Amino acid sequence: MTTLTGLFTESADGQLGILMSALSGIAAALAVALAMTVYFRLSYRTWRDVARHGLAALAAVALFAFAAYDMRHAALAYLGLNPSKPAVEFEIRMPREMLTAVGDSQIELHTDRNQTLALLDGVRDLSDGRAVLRGAVALNHRTADRVLVVNLSGKGIFEFRLRLPAEPHRSVEFGPWHLADRIASPLPGAVAPQDGYTIRYRVL
Repeated sequence: MTTLTGLFTESADGQLGILMSALSGIAAALAVALAMTVYFRLSYRTWRDVARHGLAALAAVALFAFAAYDMRHAALAYLGLNPSKPAVEFEIRMPREMLTAVGDSQIELHTDRNQTLALLDGVRDLSDGRAVLRGAVALNHRTADRVLVVNLSGKGIFEFRLRLPAEPHRSVEFGPWHLADRIASPLPGAVAPQDGYTIRYRVL
């Protein structure tokens, strides 16, 4: 649960980041203005002067562009938005009979900021009587509070907490299998024990 202290800390950190980026932008703008002023005030300019002042102006413009990008990034981070929008590809392993009506299933990613529908990528049968449901979902916000909710129509609701940091790194391989964190069934005894439902995932 988020406390008031945590909220004030996050707000202060975000405002500080935006302030630092804004100061960088102002400094870059002043550097550009100073370079242009010096250049145009010179009454006599050799080719060496033109080249030197041109490189200085180019460096100042590049600094200004970087500061503008950095300020945008800090502002998006403060608002909780993830500009790169990574995605999680997941595989959910469960008894095959639970996926007989996969077309009626719905998978959502629930966070403390939003809810996002996942895209299903089919079912793969295993030799031990289980099956793997595959899919992917976008990570639209920076937050560590992420729960994948699998709603199998008429059969149960399964919740899997994604153990990822707020800004996860992309990975080539899938992580280890994790058990379901919560199972709710409309009929008692209608689902297999909790260890019959596992998930693994990777960040794209």
